[in-house]
Parts: sequence; structure tokens; C-alpha cells
Amino acid sequence: MSTRGQDFLGIARPDIDEDTLEEVRATLASGWLTRGPQVQRFEAQLSEYVATPFLRCLDSCTAGLSIAMLMSEIGPGDEVLVPSNTFVSCANVVEHRGATTVLVDCDPRTGLVDLAHAEHLASPRTRALLAVHLGGHPIDLDALARLGARLGITIIEDAAHAIGARWRGRPIGSWGNLTSFSFHATKNMTTIEGGALVVADAAQAERVERLSLHGLSASAWDRHGTGGPARYDVDEAGFKCAMNDVAAAIGMHQLEQLDGWIERRDALACAYDAQLCKLPLEFPAPVPEHARHARHLYAVRIREDAPVSRDDVMAALSARGIGTSAHFHGLHLYSYYRERYGLRPEDLPNCTDWSARTLTLPLHPGMDDADIDHVSAALTDVLTNRE
Repeated sequence: MSTRGQDFLGIARPDIDEDTLEEVRATLASGWLTRGPQVQRFEAQLSEYVATPFLRCLDSCTAGLSIAMLMSEIGPGDEVLVPSNTFVSCANVVEHRGATTVLVDCDPRTGLVDLAHAEHLASPRTRALLAVHLGGHPIDLDALARLGARLGITIIEDAAHAIGARWRGRPIGSWGNLTSFSFHATKNMTTIEGGALVVADAAQAERVERLSLHGLSASAWDRHGTGGPARYDVDEAGFKCAMNDVAAAIGMHQLEQLDGWIERRDALACAYDAQLCKLPLEFPAPVPEHARHARHLYAVRIREDAPVSRDDVMAALSARGIGTSAHFHGLHLYSYYRERYGLRPEDLPNCTDWSARTLTLPLHPGMDDADIDHVSAALTDVLTNRE
């Protein structure tokens, strides 16, 4: 169904069907709303989908990254390599551990972290690399593993954009690294707010569950929902970031539809490619044949010889009722990281350029061919000065 009749076509829109609403109503009527049986069911389904038995649901991807930092024993005196071309949460979780964020430039073709630059920046204090599957484009996990082995560091994957992506036929999340997913309302599937952290074994999974509930040795469901005695211990300070049963009720139905939605996203992206190919745009490098792009974002870059700037394009499309975004504004350009680490735009030139020229267009399964035609025609008018 076309979304052109709406007042505004945003870059993302969640799809909540009637089956999902019924599941939510049943969960609300059950009288149990916090982490309980629905979360356990959702975790089981996610574990099967991601092909790992060791996974726990949380209330955000950021919570997963925070716990991953703690479990990796990152702290003061340590350095963590973080791509500058990503959302600020990736660096914030390092800062909150009292460690040093070392920002890494991006590959100019893909926007993904430049692994050669990461290796150049590594030092004896480097403890981890946080690798982001930007826009759903899977990073080269073979090269990532080799780099981790050479440097002797922990690899943490930020898969906020990458649920459903694959590398060599295996799902992102099944490669043995701490991996954090996002189910925010803008993502390929949603629990409104939510996420999940993949770990290495059952003991780590149990620890994640404890850490997400203040460090309590028994969840609220175990303490009150099963008729047992309300006794528990606390052996380390935790957080408050567990997923709730209402969110999980949504997620179960979203997951059932995810692969079909990714196929639709891929078809829409191909339609964009065909209609925009003659415009002054640069397109990210395609994924290898052995990989699967999750198609979370459709991002292009305005060429330097275009008659208008990226920001002018965004303003012109907004005036036509078309939402856009920029993924991302380099972290080294934000005042906190710029001033804390004495960074200049030219220190990370590829990311600075990406920040100035990238343009994310609407892409979600609720769109139809007419929506693609609408966006493509508007962008063509703006970039050829036909407004």
C-alpha cells in the first residue's frame, strides 16, 4: 500500500499487524508485564534465528554494548577502537567505563570501519574493537577475526542495523563475538525499544540476565511469578535494562515477518538503484555474493560536482514531504569527542567527507513502487535544478 497519500514519507515506519495487537492484548490481560514468559519465548525464537543458543533480550542495543564492555573487563587505562562513522552510543559506552575511545576512519567505499586504520591506531593498551555493520551491510568477518587475532583484542559487534544480515551463509551474531542487536522502532523489526546481546556460553548468558536486573540472582518472574520464595543474592552491581513481556510479544510476530520484509527492502533498494543511477550520486559498494545485506538503510552520497549540497537536498525533499537523514555525523565532529581527544576534521578525512555528503532516503516494507517513483522524481528535480 502506497504511503504517498500521507502528509509525510519518513525514512522508516514500523509495521504492526492485527496478530501482533492480539498478542499484546493477551499479554496485557495476563497480568504479567515485566520480564517473564513472553521474553523467554522471544529469546528462544531469536536464538534459533541467529543460530546461537546464548542470547538475552534487553531494553536497547546500547544496554547490550554497555554490558559487553563490562564483561570484556574494559576500564580505566584501556583503549577501545571505535568507528567514527556511527551513532554516538558506541563511543559513549566506552567513556562510561572510564576507558579511552580511539576513533577510527571509515572505508570511503562502504562507510564501514577501516580495519587498516584501526590496526595503525592500535597500541599495547588496546583491548577491543567495536565493529559496526553500518546500514545492514555486514563487515568482513573473516578480516575482522584475523585482525582480532593479530592484535590479541576482543571483537564486539554492533549489529543494531544488521538483524537478518549474513556472512558466508551464517547469521550475524553467530560468529563467536559479543554481538548487540537493536529492535528500536526505526529498525527492520521492532519491540518499540529493545535489543539483545549474544554471548559465548550459558554462564555468560545467565550473567547478562543478572546484570540487566540490578545484579539480582533471581528475576521478578522467578521471585514472584512461579510461586517460589522471594529470595535472591546480589554478587555484582548491575543495571536496569531488561526487556519486558509486552515488548517481547511484539518482537515474536516481527521476527516471523523479518525475512519477507528484508526481501521487500532489497527490491525497493534495487528500484532506487535503477532510477537514481544517472544522478550525481555515489552508491556504497555492494556486498560480496556470499553475504546478505539486511537493507536497513538506503544511503547514497551527493557527488562533489552536484549543483546543490547535501543539506540543501535534505531541505528541498523535506519541503516536498519526504523525510531523509544522514548516517552519520562523524563522532570526531561532535564537541565532546573533538575537544576531549583534540581531533580535527582532517584527522579522519573519509568520515568527515561521508558526514558532509551522505543522504539516507526512505526505505521500509510499507512503501510501494509509487513511493520510489515519488522520491526518485523529487530527488531528480532537486539535483538537476528542475524545481
